[in-house]
Order: sequence, then structure tokens, then C-alpha cells
Amino acid sequence: MLAHANGNIWNAEVFARSLGVSAPTVLRYLGFLEGGYIIRKLAPWFVNAKKRLVKSPKIYIRDTGIVHRLLNIPDYDSLLGHPGVGGSWEGYVIEQVYQRKPEDLEMFYYRTQAGAECDLVLVKGITPIACIEIKLSNTPVISKGFISCCDDLLPNYRYIITPESDPFINQHQIQITNLRHFLTTQLENIK
Repeated sequence: MLAHANGNIWNAEVFARSLGVSAPTVLRYLGFLEGGYIIRKLAPWFVNAKKRLVKSPKIYIRDTGIVHRLLNIPDYDSLLGHPGVGGSWEGYVIEQVYQRKPEDLEMFYYRTQAGAECDLVLVKGITPIACIEIKLSNTPVISKGFISCCDDLLPNYRYIITPESDPFINQHQIQITNLRHFLTTQLENIK
């Protein structure tokens, strides 16, 4: 069930009803999986009290190979046609950033009740430093929602991470970059 919900906002009640157990039991099981480094909970950033924000975490299975196996995805071509490919890519990027980020940066996501969303917010103390959108396309379309999130949070850095696009800065001053370039040259400079 978690594989099908990979990258989505967590709702313990939905899982509890499906399993026929209580929400506290589901939360306890989730805690076991998190403690065993199987899943990652990405907490929402909601310091801004002026907006109605989503306050439930997102859940990711940390190993995308496990996600693919649980979803019965046998190969790369099948993955590209699967509805879970976007969540798989997003989870992979988040895990890679987590493994290489400076210790003083914390990771969150940001989503308003109106649906504007930023996949990853890097925060230092209580200050959002970078807003990151994760796109599977190498020619990403910048959403109004991401621009709105950047306007709300006013980060120093704005990125869209893709699998293989060449790095460039667009008209909104958003750095479009591939994952390798971001991890090797950009992440260490975020301060």
C-alpha cells in the first residue's frame, strides 16, 4: 500500500480503514518502518501562519528499487509507462539530496490548501534557503504554483531538478539543472 502512495501526503485514517486497524496502530507501524530506514517522512513547512497550508507529511520509500518491485515494475521501459514513475523519481531525488546536503540544512515540502506546491524546501534554522521542484521531464514547464511558493517563501535559491537537462537560468530566475550537476556543484554552495 505504501508503494502505491509513494510521494503522496500521508493520511493514517485511510490506511487504518483499509487494513481494518486503528490509526494509532498504523502510525506505530509507520514509526517502525521509519526507524528501520525503509521510509522517509518529509514534513511540511508551515511557519507562515498567514496562509492555509497542508500540515500532513509526505511518505517516501527510501529505496526506489523496493518501490519498483512492490509495484511489479520489471524494467526501465515499464517504469517509464507506469503512473508511479513521477513519485519514484521524486523520492529518488529527495533521498540523494538528503544523503549529500550540509548538516545545517533541513528538508521539508510546502503546499498551500489551494494546491500550490514546492517538492522540496531546504531550510536553515527557520529561514527557507532553497525551493526545489522535481520534474521527470528534461524540458520542464514551470508551474504557477511553484512560482507562488517561491514568492511566499522568498528563498535565496530556486531550482528545478530534471534527469538530464543542461543547466541554465530561466526568465523567472529559476536554475534548471540535472540531478548530477545539482549534487556535485550546486548543493554545496547553498548557504
